[in-house]
Amino acid sequence: MTRNTSISLGDHFDAFIAQQISQGRYGSASEVVRAGLRQLEEHETQLATLRAALEDGENSGASTSFDVDAFLKTKRQKTAGSIGKAVAAK
Repeated sequence: MTRNTSISLGDHFDAFIAQQISQGRYGSASEVVRAGLRQLEEHETQLATLRAALEDGENSGASTSFDVDAFLKTKRQKTAGSIGKAVAAK
């Protein structure tokens, strides 16, 4: 349902809206404002999703210790084994 709402934008946004209309991107000031509101709504939705993910992470408890050197050593050994098998197969 549409309804008319009066808002004050100031010279900067008035000029921006006029530019968007004159360039043919939008047909009216209402279209420009709706496009801006859609972008704001999308941005706020993304922020809410990110905040929820951060909260989930915080609530999941402390992380376990991670030994980078041991991890890399294991990966290198697996890679070396895969390369050795590929060479032997040729």
